[in-house]
Amino acid sequence: MTHPELHTDDPLSDFTPREVTLDATPKRVHVSGTGPAVIVMAEMPGISPQVARFARWVREAGFTVYMPSLFGRDGAVPGAEEGAAVFKRACISAEFRAFGANLASPVTQWLRALARQAHQECGGPGVGAIGMCFTGNFALTMMLEPAVLAPVVCQPSLPLDDPAGLEISPAELSAIRQRLERDDLSVIAYRFAGDRVCTAQRFAAYAEALGERFVPHVLPDSAASPDTPPFFTRYVKTPHSVVTAHLIDEAGQPTIAARDEILAFFAKRLGSSRRPGA
Repeated sequence: MTHPELHTDDPLSDFTPREVTLDATPKRVHVSGTGPAVIVMAEMPGISPQVARFARWVREAGFTVYMPSLFGRDGAVPGAEEGAAVFKRACISAEFRAFGANLASPVTQWLRALARQAHQECGGPGVGAIGMCFTGNFALTMMLEPAVLAPVVCQPSLPLDDPAGLEISPAELSAIRQRLERDDLSVIAYRFAGDRVCTAQRFAAYAEALGERFVPHVLPDSAASPDTPPFFTRYVKTPHSVVTAHLIDEAGQPTIAARDEILAFFAKRLGSSRRPGA
């Protein structure tokens, strides 16, 4: 199904932009909805119309969405040259660790503080988090914050220079596995089979580190939409973005099934403010 609105900038007018200062660092966070909090972290190169569409699906499922602005121009269609410039800046930013395994990006400390604040504001049993692409592993690292109960890891792409590497320290991984076992939690993860950025080797490394608490889902390349924004058309040469740029919004599509699995995961762990049948 074609969505013309996805090809123009999204004003995000149904979200409330808030300047949130945590750990002495201010960031803009777009907030909308009611119910338990879910933090939606954008893929590269930023909060695109496709990312905002997914955030709205989360909101409609009965959650309060917190969508932090981490890079790029909020609401912009991912253009080829603008997106490439955003990517290059992020790669050298002190907030991110694009290269080199075994260490988490410093920005994850801020995101953990956001999860803690969101839980205080929204209540409920805890907070959900979904990271995508550049932010893919962030949802896992955020498990170091006790409020985070439902982490979703979509096509985690860092570190860029090690297809089998994990963007988290061994000590943090060990602590997270202990928490998953102790609290009977799990991490769900998604990638396309032919994704050369988020590789099978990376998922294997997660599985080795987290055991059966890591629940991978691998979609066939044929399930990816060919109708992608210019940045993806030029620079992302394999199926990659499961619930955003490569999602096919049609009943029966594997990407829609993935979306519904994620929403059900949030509902199971967090509950929902949506009334049955609403």
